[in-house]
Amino acid sequence: MAEENYLLQMQDIVKNFPGVKALKGVELKVKQGEIHALMGENGAGKSTLMNCLAGVHSPTSGTIMYDGEVRENYDTSQALHMGISMIHQELSPILHRPIMENIWLGREPLNKFGLVDHKKMYDMSIEVLKEIDLDEDPRTEMAQLTVAKMQMIEIAKAISYDSKLIIMDEPTSALTDKEVKQLFTIMRKLKAQGKSIIYISHKLDEVYEITDRITVYRDGTYIGVEDTDKLIVDRLINMMVGRNVDEMFPKVPCEIGEVKLEVRNLTHQRLFRDVSFNVRRGEILGVAGLIGSGRTEVIETIFGIRSKVSGQILIDGEEVTINSPRDAIARHMALLTEDRRMSGIFPMLSVRLNMAITNIPKYLNRVGLIRYKSLKSECDDYVKKIQVKTPSLMQKVQNLSGGNQQKVLVARWLMTNPDILFLDEPTRGIDVGAKSEIHRLITRLAGEGKSIVMISSELPEVMGMSDRIMVMHEGRVTAVVDNTPDLTQEQLMSYATGKAVGEE
Repeated sequence: MAEENYLLQMQDIVKNFPGVKALKGVELKVKQGEIHALMGENGAGKSTLMNCLAGVHSPTSGTIMYDGEVRENYDTSQALHMGISMIHQELSPILHRPIMENIWLGREPLNKFGLVDHKKMYDMSIEVLKEIDLDEDPRTEMAQLTVAKMQMIEIAKAISYDSKLIIMDEPTSALTDKEVKQLFTIMRKLKAQGKSIIYISHKLDEVYEITDRITVYRDGTYIGVEDTDKLIVDRLINMMVGRNVDEMFPKVPCEIGEVKLEVRNLTHQRLFRDVSFNVRRGEILGVAGLIGSGRTEVIETIFGIRSKVSGQILIDGEEVTINSPRDAIARHMALLTEDRRMSGIFPMLSVRLNMAITNIPKYLNRVGLIRYKSLKSECDDYVKKIQVKTPSLMQKVQNLSGGNQQKVLVARWLMTNPDILFLDEPTRGIDVGAKSEIHRLITRLAGEGKSIVMISSELPEVMGMSDRIMVMHEGRVTAVVDNTPDLTQEQLMSYATGKAVGEE
């Protein structure tokens, strides 16, 4: 392949942060008009490399050649001017401003008096939204959109720059299957126009469906690049993690005891109604359903985050009243939330404080001061127990990989000594190696007699980890089924779409 056919060539890129060498001389070559996947475990260096490309960081050393020219010391604004745009995994829209202002922020069309031409901005927005087959009114406030539609608006914004190279970091994490298909249609359309896309995802099936080539990184080093259609999955996983992941779902039979938690006819004013189920000691109850089915809202109501209209919650056969998360924690419940960045970690705080924050009173002495020696000892124990990779307990948690942030949150709740664990999308946005470790930890906790309710949008995960599976559709339970060998994904999907109704 002649060098001139590459839109982007990054060679020997090194990036150092204080105390950390994030990139150790890596490379990346992207052809004109291709969809190129970046793969690797969390912490492999993918996002750091893309931040260097997008002008967020400057490399410590190395060469970036883009569109035939060597580029150096540029910022994000200059990157956009060059035709490089990046859609970040963590969205940051201006919620209380309309779609059109979010798309054209800082580039608003002006009339002859130097004022913003809202009519022209509206017309321009209609055109760019048509590009992605989105029929939202450009005057709609962003706050009124779902996360999935906000993601699509970010894609529209990238297209509006007429970018030659678009970086997509986990763009499907909040999308339904239908919306993923829509996104892939847009990506193929952009590719046909000669645009290049760098695609970061941990979803292997999506990578194999949409990309042309895959570049793999591990621990800040470059491992290799392969054509997607020639790289078998086992080889890809081995390249990413440096070992064979033999058991993605290491579920082992656990002794299942008496009913620990029972929910009867739980109803919310708007979001769900007549939800009933139970979970036993040592059991993993999987919860499946499409986005918007009410899965998360049910768990949040049990945990006291939302208010119920009616229904009963029983623990060990005794009805309990839970009006707040404090009440839930006092009843030995724990909730690992769906979005670790928005409602989980405190990014600027240390690993130690993130682990201890729900249980601080446990570490106070008689005069109200924290007993740091006792706190450090227990945090150290959990770091070892669940294998959190961190230079120290004083490291800011935002500097850890996604998988290790997730482990910190698991440790936080285990330190409250819970009997009932609600795990909402416990492996979303983390790599295959970390997923396997989280799955192994979940199985171990069930083996210790914990009662686990696990929500997941990934049917293979639900089927691979659960003893029984509850399926929801539009705020109702449509099935609670035993996870037997003859259960199929098609059956679960039929329940999730409301096409079939099972019985508990």
